[in-house]
Amino acid sequence: MDPIADLSPLRAALLLAAPILLLLAAARAATAGTPEAGWRAASAAALLALLASIGSLAWLATGGPGLWRGPALFGDAGGLHFSLRGDFLTSVMLVLVSFIGWVIVGYSRSYLGGQRGQPRYVRSLMLTLAAVTLLVMTNNLLVLVLAWIGTSLALHALLTFFDERPQALIAAHKKFIASRVADLAMLGAIALVGTQLGTLEIDQALAAAQALPALPGALQAAAVLFVIGALVKCAQLPVHGWLIQVMEAPTPVSALLHAGVVNLGGFVLIRLGSLIGDVPMAQALLVVVGGITAVVAAATMMTRISIKVSLAWSTCAQMGFMLMQCGLGLYELALLHIVAHSLYKAHAFLTSGTAVETHRLQQMTPALPPLSGFAWFASALVGVGIVGAAALAWGIRPADAPALWAVTAVLALAVVPLLAGPVLRAGGAWVLAGIGASFAVALAYFGLHLAFKVGLGAPEAPAAAGLVGWVIACFVLLFAVQGAVRARPQGAVARRLYPWLFAGLYLDELFTRLTFRLWPARLPAKPAAPQPLLPEVPTPGAAR
Repeated sequence: MDPIADLSPLRAALLLAAPILLLLAAARAATAGTPEAGWRAASAAALLALLASIGSLAWLATGGPGLWRGPALFGDAGGLHFSLRGDFLTSVMLVLVSFIGWVIVGYSRSYLGGQRGQPRYVRSLMLTLAAVTLLVMTNNLLVLVLAWIGTSLALHALLTFFDERPQALIAAHKKFIASRVADLAMLGAIALVGTQLGTLEIDQALAAAQALPALPGALQAAAVLFVIGALVKCAQLPVHGWLIQVMEAPTPVSALLHAGVVNLGGFVLIRLGSLIGDVPMAQALLVVVGGITAVVAAATMMTRISIKVSLAWSTCAQMGFMLMQCGLGLYELALLHIVAHSLYKAHAFLTSGTAVETHRLQQMTPALPPLSGFAWFASALVGVGIVGAAALAWGIRPADAPALWAVTAVLALAVVPLLAGPVLRAGGAWVLAGIGASFAVALAYFGLHLAFKVGLGAPEAPAAAGLVGWVIACFVLLFAVQGAVRARPQGAVARRLYPWLFAGLYLDELFTRLTFRLWPARLPAKPAAPQPLLPEVPTPGAAR
């Protein structure tokens, strides 16, 4: 691993501006006399943090990546250093988090107008954003994990904002338990790294691990623990239920969680990619669990009517796909996935009211007859040809990157609903237009892949052929199930699968029973039922 230049103090200060501004806004919200004063401070801090993040990205383009090594807080032999990393991954994530935070602060200000507890909401929101920004810029593993824990604790206060709603408290309680399990795994991992490599500085630890002729068992165990922490934090099966049920929280909180916080597991894996990629068990765990989660969640999403619940299952599936990309060594595609998913999901949640109206309009239009299985199969062949041609246009050959071509096959199946839906029914020039649009999307996808690969400097971590085959098999199965259900929505396959998929294979029920047995949630006491007002009945013999 090539050494990284030192950051200038001015550039380090520009990086630190985002978390410092957000922390100051949190303090102002806690001490402000009125909610409006807290909102003004939050809006100003979010905007200035976004501008500082954009400035940091621009400085990266001219000055290149760098490190700022702060003082060692617990001695010089490793431990807690306040060091910052200013590279492509940090800059992209910092701009993304700051932009989403700025949008959510503006949305929350009008969404929560008139609600009680607004200062508490603003304080928790600013603390959450500050912890996330610190997480993405630190170069120390212990600071990273502590910032992740701080993010979870601050977010917990947002998830329980409506503290009179039992379902919101139950979902937040389940997330709290799952997050603490992930925290223990991450703390165990950094303890192994520190004892084996003598440092918790990320660049030094990764360089020392790469210099070893073979990774010892302790470092392989650390990689597996990092993966377990990321899987749990990203709500993979079977601990996914809390992600679906946090819809009881305010809509901007759902947007923040689904568009930002839940992606942090992927960021950590990308940051530690050179260590994860050298441990086959860690790669296999990511690919197998991520693939199963993506398939089950995508299939379950077909059974849901609620817009927000459907979006939540979509997030679960997308996280599985992102982690699967990390397991295949495609870290640049995982980063691209984080950016695209965050922007899409923030927009989807914050416009969920409009989505409801759109869905109602669709229900009022006459339903079109389902397409035949042959139409789905023919569209799949066309999709494979389109996406394959786009990959070849960028010089990507199957023999050079087998794992990338597995994702290419998934992308080919993803464009099938477009080709087999309204475009195919419209016929004529619309078919050619649909093919052209699909080719343009695939061309842009592979172009961004190459751009992110150059910016990230992603290490080559070839995946085993079995893992590549697993990915293809999972998504071919998903495509077959979706095609069969859409071709015959009232058929035997759909009727048999619907109860199981609607219940999410009943996995969350098992996890909920286990958590309530180990650590029951504290629910608000039910208010006493009002006593009916009975008319007075005069007693016999009473004075008139």
